[in-house]
Amino acid sequence: MTGADYQAEFERLRAPVEARLGEYFTGEAAAASLADAMRYSVSAGGKRVRPVLTLLFANACGADKNAALDAACAVELLHTYSLIHDDLPAMDDDDTRRGKPSNHVVFGEWRAILAGDALQAEAFAKIARFGSAATAVLAQAAVDICHGQTLDLEAEEAGGGDLYAIHSLKTASLIIAAAKIGVLAAGGSETQLGAAEEYAKSVGLAFQIRDDILDRDGFYAEYGVEKCKELIEKHTADAQKAAREVFTDCEMLCWLAEELAGRTA
Repeated sequence: MTGADYQAEFERLRAPVEARLGEYFTGEAAAASLADAMRYSVSAGGKRVRPVLTLLFANACGADKNAALDAACAVELLHTYSLIHDDLPAMDDDDTRRGKPSNHVVFGEWRAILAGDALQAEAFAKIARFGSAATAVLAQAAVDICHGQTLDLEAEEAGGGDLYAIHSLKTASLIIAAAKIGVLAAGGSETQLGAAEEYAKSVGLAFQIRDDILDRDGFYAEYGVEKCKELIEKHTADAQKAAREVFTDCEMLCWLAEELAGRTA
């Protein structure tokens, strides 16, 4: 397959995620403004890498990718909650997200907090039907995100911190959860679950280092661009190796690792 073919397949996976997300939060008449705030951030766009990963791993384990669709959307709902809270004045204090005003700028701070809280609850309502193991994986990611944000804010106060620890928790943890939930939704093996974790951990770190290069922050500021590129190359190769050693149908996973490592936005 060519790069265009892989990109087209990614979009075919992304489309049902967008459609299903668009069905959520349309009938909450009792708190219409809260539903509006939730929909605003859920529909704000993004690449939907995490839910697509869930579908890819479910497919790699032999399941129809649509069988894991609500699990994939649960991952995206948790991700959206984390972005709303990250942008709050008490956290990263960002006024824009994906080229649009942040949730708290549009709806006010208290409503943004509640929208994030409600999205996290909805994520667990969606994942619960996939069983206790998948629910536990998503719960651990939610805890890790909070730990990562804590380390990040403490590092800002102290003037430095362990970047690998921060980003392993704040960024890679939910990417790992997305991959593992795909395996669990498909009834995959422990070997497949371990390979999914190794793949996603490496992809998550490469993704964050690339992000830091684009933002000229974090890893970029500490190591410089050439060292960062070396690290991205290493983590991408590690991800592809983990996928190829266990999954027969892994070309999309290998392409996605390469695509995320080379992204320019």
